[in-house]
Amino acid sequence: MRRRDFLKKAGIGVAASAAFGPVFAQAQPTIRWRLASSFPKSLDTIYGAAEVLAERVRALTGGRFQIRPYQAGEIVPGLQVMDAVQQGTVEVGHTASYYFVGKAQVLAFDTSVPFGLTARQQNAWMYFGGGIELFRSIFADFGIIQFPGGNTGAQMGGWFRKEIRTLADLRGLKMRIPGPGGQVMSRLGVVPQVLAGGDIYPALERGTIDATEWVNPYDDEKLGFYRVAKNYYYPGFWEPGAMLVFYVNLREWQRLPKEYQQAFEVAAAEANQWMMAKYDQVNGPALQRLLRNGVRLRKWPNEIMQAAQKAAFEWFEEEAAKDATYRRVYTAWRRFREEQFRWFAVAELGYEQFAFPNV
Repeated sequence: MRRRDFLKKAGIGVAASAAFGPVFAQAQPTIRWRLASSFPKSLDTIYGAAEVLAERVRALTGGRFQIRPYQAGEIVPGLQVMDAVQQGTVEVGHTASYYFVGKAQVLAFDTSVPFGLTARQQNAWMYFGGGIELFRSIFADFGIIQFPGGNTGAQMGGWFRKEIRTLADLRGLKMRIPGPGGQVMSRLGVVPQVLAGGDIYPALERGTIDATEWVNPYDDEKLGFYRVAKNYYYPGFWEPGAMLVFYVNLREWQRLPKEYQQAFEVAAAEANQWMMAKYDQVNGPALQRLLRNGVRLRKWPNEIMQAAQKAAFEWFEEEAAKDATYRRVYTAWRRFREEQFRWFAVAELGYEQFAFPNV
């Protein structure tokens, strides 16, 4: 489904423009913002959420509030988006907060951490469990206000040149896996590598790395990893529900008319929902295409899952002991996680274990 069709079907796109356009035209200023994305246009579902935001804001304000998205590298490199918003180089950024754990480790919880929340649970925590409020107090120190801006859902566990049967098979393995996932895998003996998307395939092909993770079947297929590494593992336990985020420069946000602020919040919430729905639609067919190309789908052995979960929570506890802000977020997050897991283990898991096919 095209984005414009989605906007029409999802709610009030055309009607909103007709009903509210004249009012905005008479009473509100024309504002133009720039949005820097951490992602290339080729990741059309992730980057597409920024386009959904821009289209909806324009429609809700009768064209008076315009946001123009730019892909990674057009204004700033993808990993400099937070700095660009903080410094006012752009008014908006679309990114993943765990890219910036060098500024504060706690930012990982704004995206996803190993053995953390699913996409639905992350939304519940943010919108109703106090997550947004916790992070707004943190991001205020950077001059930023943040809004949920999409989710990939549970990611895949990556592409491996050789089969992984035991923990011993991980020791010394060179794997492209940045961030929190890399922290956990390093504790299992993996040697994490940080490579940009365009550098992964040649490194895997030459044997410079033995494995890589990326996102999910739809995005992984585009990069062609299946041509040089046939073992495709699941689940990506380091990212069970990776939430993207819109950063807005706090000073610029406070200058916006209230009606524009409301339009932005509505648009961000729609983009947040749009991304997950789109991924759910495209990943299934992509996985079937990969299997037809000889990919061997493999589930992580329980031994590795158990060791990784133990390592993850040991790491969380170590960070919480060192940093009061991290401890405050982690304590609230862990309490919410326990409540959610108990509930999801009843109706959701009960249904899925019966109804979902074995792969």
